[in-house]
Amino acid sequence: MSIVDWLTVFAVVLCLLISAFFSASETALAASSRAAMLRLEKHGNRDAGIVNRLMATRERLLGAILFANNFTNIAASTLTTGILLAYFGEAGIIYATFAMTLVIFVLAEVLPKTAAFNAPDRMALAVAQPVERTVRFLSPVLRVVESLVRWILHGLGMPVGKIQSILSPGEELRGAVDLMHRAGVVEKLDRDMMGGLLDLRELTVSDVMIHRTKMVMLDADEPPRQLIDDVLAAGVTRIPLWHNSPDNVIGVLNAKELWRALHAASGDAEKIDIPTLAKPPWFVPDTTPVAEQLKAFRHRKTPFALVVDEYGELEGLVTLEDIVEEIVGDISDEHDIAVPGVRPLPDGSVNVDGGVPIRDLNRAMDWNIPDDEATTVAGFVIHETRSIPEPGQSFTFRGFRFQVLRKTRNRITALRVAPLARKSTAKAS
Repeated sequence: MSIVDWLTVFAVVLCLLISAFFSASETALAASSRAAMLRLEKHGNRDAGIVNRLMATRERLLGAILFANNFTNIAASTLTTGILLAYFGEAGIIYATFAMTLVIFVLAEVLPKTAAFNAPDRMALAVAQPVERTVRFLSPVLRVVESLVRWILHGLGMPVGKIQSILSPGEELRGAVDLMHRAGVVEKLDRDMMGGLLDLRELTVSDVMIHRTKMVMLDADEPPRQLIDDVLAAGVTRIPLWHNSPDNVIGVLNAKELWRALHAASGDAEKIDIPTLAKPPWFVPDTTPVAEQLKAFRHRKTPFALVVDEYGELEGLVTLEDIVEEIVGDISDEHDIAVPGVRPLPDGSVNVDGGVPIRDLNRAMDWNIPDDEATTVAGFVIHETRSIPEPGQSFTFRGFRFQVLRKTRNRITALRVAPLARKSTAKAS
């Protein structure tokens, strides 16, 4: 082989190396974590800042990489064809076609892209500066190409420059967290906390409130000693007081205020006018978004509000703790049950109280029972069956089997829930 032939071979190898570099760069930049790059840039990493700027102009970045990649591949193929033509005649064209297809596919495409997939963030930081210089060098050509491409796509009715996702940003973030949980990077507790935080803007007060059937309320007309005993037995700090009817709430009694007044009266309950210690009740609509209610709690500096429906009827109460528990899970003290109303069984099923929120059951058991149409487990069964089932009836829907254990009047009070191996069509037995 002559010196010219050796120089040609060297040029082919150089083109293949450049092609491999840009193939790896394309994969690394596309697969790199935007969150990681933003975090690194915030901590002063220059290369991460370059990656973020490159990804902000994706069309130009893609154009530069594809231009460089195709130019080097075509150049390598052309030079190889010239060498093989000189040695093998017209058959060299066939040899060059098969040889360069295999070499480019393996060495300039699959190998560098696979390497980039294994460590996209590190690779993206490593190639950031050379790729940025390439984009700058090819910028005049790329502007012309971009204008031409935009004009063609606009004529076809396709928007350019708008990222069209089938999911909202919140759902995409939730999907990323679920993916990291499956990979073992994020623990279940952390995943649940992130999911609870994302859910705040989708939930209303009615989704997290304590229903009036579970509220502790006291008759303000009771004798002072009886009221004090009831407050002691209640086990909560704030208790609504009603007059004549439970729907007529006249105030909210703080147990701490009562103990201070009792201490000042030297323990003589008859000297205390308990209703005067109650603070005016704060009523909020059941349609209030949980995120807005959280802001209201902070603004009013009180963690307790009564919930009313559209007719102004008392529906329940909501506290700051109820909202915080939507993020961090149940906050239990020495008087609480770890997961109230949920009793797992050895066979994988669960005995659950009808009033247990679906969200709490899902979080406790890592299930995915839908909670769009109903808040509680009993409400979900009633919604799906379009009836009030009798004890002993079983239903299968949404991948779970529900068996009614107990019913009080028109309320389902206890059920057994078990996940199925596979989803089946809703049916009753």
